[in-house]
Amino acid sequence: MKTSKKQTPVDDSERSRSQDRFHAIYSALRERIALLDYLPGERLSEALLAEEFGVSRTPLRAALNRLESEGLVESRHGVGTFVTVIDMEKLREVYALRRELAPLIAMLSPIPPTEELISTVDQLVDECSDIYDSDNPKQAFAKVNIKFFLALMQLIDNSALKEILELLFYRTARMWPALTTEEEIIKEAAQFTKEIYDTCELMKTGDIDAIASLQRVHLSQAFIRLEAYCKE
Repeated sequence: MKTSKKQTPVDDSERSRSQDRFHAIYSALRERIALLDYLPGERLSEALLAEEFGVSRTPLRAALNRLESEGLVESRHGVGTFVTVIDMEKLREVYALRRELAPLIAMLSPIPPTEELISTVDQLVDECSDIYDSDNPKQAFAKVNIKFFLALMQLIDNSALKEILELLFYRTARMWPALTTEEEIIKEAAQFTKEIYDTCELMKTGDIDAIASLQRVHLSQAFIRLEAYCKE
């Protein structure tokens, strides 16, 4: 009877490096889509990306396949890979789901906010209030939005919930810079600054139930405002 070859440390090391390459490429592309470095409908060149990241097309395609499964890119046979266009109806559905999942932040293995996390969110208040003076308010807003979301994820120890919330967040993250004018994004930044401030104050009390409830309200109101911007 043949026995399976025993795995060596070298095998484990190579697998780890391969996973690190995949996550680095995947995370970089996802963030670029969220920040509108790649615009909706834009074609992504596999050859140029493989050259940029210094990899073969195999790990690059693995990252693109995951982004496609998450609705951020689409592959067109014989044509290439494109950033998906923004569909308001799909956005509405995703936002509704994010809103209903928000209370679970306080229900599934919540983690008390640390002093370091509170300090991070406190700094985001200042960063968000400075968007008005930014050279690129839309991208500045998108960056703060991502940082604030990642800060909220530090309150969750349930890996399945974190994975779902992360997937849904990145499906909607680019909507603000893509669907609003610079004037509107500055107006929204003022509202967002208050949201971050209120969350920070609740973190100081350790009231995760209140944080989750506030997040649900903010998600609901944010989409209402976005629809109003799009109709103007």
